[in-house]
Formats: sequence, structure tokens, C-alpha cells
Amino acid sequence: MSQVTYQIVQHDSGWAYKVDGVFSEPFPTHAAALAAAKKAAQEQRVPGQTHVIEYEDEKGKWRTETASGSDRPSTSVKDSK
Repeated sequence: MSQVTYQIVQHDSGWAYKVDGVFSEPFPTHAAALAAAKKAAQEQRVPGQTHVIEYEDEKGKWRTETASGSDRPSTSVKDSK
């Protein structure tokens, strides 16, 4: 199982959360960014439906695989304040 960490940081004259180097939209307050990160982290853990997916790989070959809806990451929120 993978781990996803939402980190609260100052960003664009406000606050945001960052995941794997990608920033959320800015929030006017630390509390608003923290609440949004907690909500996003919780939603990330919610299981979905299992689907068969098809995609083209980097060599141009089409692949088919089953994406399990129960394969969800573990999440956490890291507050820099």
C-alpha cells in the first residue's frame, strides 16, 4: 500500500497543501488549508469500484488490466506550523 502525505505550506500569499511537489489552490488562512487537506486525505482513502482499464504504454502497445477499487493509499496530513 502506498503512502500519500498532504503537507500544509505557505503559498501564493496564503496557505496551501502540497502532495508530491504539487500545490493545491491557495487558501486565505492556515485553518482553511488544513481543513481542505484533511478532507482530501479522507476522500483519497474511500474505496471505489473495480474497473477494467485499457491504456497505451510508452512503446505503443495497448494494455488491459483490472484496477481494483479497494486499492487505496494510506494518507496523512503534515502541518508545518
